[in-house]
Amino acid sequence: MRAFAIMTLVFVSSAIAQDADVHAIVAAGAGKTIALPDGAYQIDKPIFVTADNTVIHGHATIIQTNPDADIIRVENAKGVRIEGLTLTREPGKEDSTGSGVRAEGCTRLELSDLHIVNNCSQQGTIYLIKCESSVVRDCEIVNYKRIGVDDRTASELYGYAFRAIDGTGIQVNETRGLQVINNRVLEERLYATKETKEKYQLGSFCEGKNPTKKGKLAPPGEYANNWHQGSAITVSSPESTSHVLIGGNLIRNAAQGIDMHLDNATCSNNIIDHAFIGLKCMHGARNVIIANNTVSHMDLWGLVMMPGTLAHPAEAASGEKPARGPNYTRGNIIANNIFSDFGLGYERFNWEQQRSGVITLDSGQLAENPVMTDVLIEGNVVYDSASDGELIDGQPQTVGPRYEWAVYIAQEPSPKGLVFRNNIFHPGKSGVANVSVESK
Repeated sequence: MRAFAIMTLVFVSSAIAQDADVHAIVAAGAGKTIALPDGAYQIDKPIFVTADNTVIHGHATIIQTNPDADIIRVENAKGVRIEGLTLTREPGKEDSTGSGVRAEGCTRLELSDLHIVNNCSQQGTIYLIKCESSVVRDCEIVNYKRIGVDDRTASELYGYAFRAIDGTGIQVNETRGLQVINNRVLEERLYATKETKEKYQLGSFCEGKNPTKKGKLAPPGEYANNWHQGSAITVSSPESTSHVLIGGNLIRNAAQGIDMHLDNATCSNNIIDHAFIGLKCMHGARNVIIANNTVSHMDLWGLVMMPGTLAHPAEAASGEKPARGPNYTRGNIIANNIFSDFGLGYERFNWEQQRSGVITLDSGQLAENPVMTDVLIEGNVVYDSASDGELIDGQPQTVGPRYEWAVYIAQEPSPKGLVFRNNIFHPGKSGVANVSVESK
């Protein structure tokens, strides 16, 4: 007995199907299972999926020729599954403003075993907005970054724009109940080296949509050193995103490995290699477990946790502003993570003068941000790989640590209720920590 009607397109695999073919097939199979065989489909507008319970699977390759269009869009649908496809962009048009898959307003969405190559965009290559009880698993994203402009001119706190490497592999906003598991997010095209910085004048201020009007969080002068933007995985919207599992992902050559602004989440068993920040948790993140991750070749922070500008206490309604609940970074666990090869990444030249810790527990970015409290830090290893020796001109030599402290804790104001136990912290250039913590 067949549970689904199967619609199959048959054509010579070496040919490229016309734009109308794949759109017509998906439209005709709305709400059913659509099997796309091997072959290439060339399109110049997104493939829209809007019917509940639509399943699209197969080993076809879909080539988007329009750099301003998404490849697949899923909107306001339940039970949609997309699996096995290869999504890419036409050679010479890899830099885009669109996503590989953009889904909004969906429930029980399942994206699995997708291969998305050369979708180089400041939007998330996989981008989920308001997608409840959904999963992104076993997908491979290769090359998702581009040279662009980070435009902050609309923000009173920043008020400037600058040239940057930007792009995010998997981006999630306003979502409850999500699994991001066993994906590979790799960048093999753009590396944040000194040569790349000089070639594209990265960090230099430039024109934005609004006139430059620097705010209190703007850097001095006309240069921003955080010119490597985006993340391999970012799950955000801290006052509406919760109950998320981020696990088993492989990340290589990112700006930030995993960026979390959310509540009630577990981030575990991920491997993050080469980034300037490995794990970031801020802007109001409560009841988050960060455990059993392997983080190597970071240049600024292996892990940073802080309140962030969006953290605030509960507030009563005032004038036109509605009442809102508390948004704190509190009640979190950092356990059994290993941090190694610190200061040996691509961006060491950009951050080696920064005095910070491999694990940094910071204060808010604004004076009004509530302090971070009640964090358990247990069973972690900060390993000074440099102490094992390095080959320099073919000869083994012992060099000093490439980080200031294993742990840095902000002062005035300082986080409260921090509990350290059973960690191994190799001392940095200035010691284990900037304040007293247990070392093992």
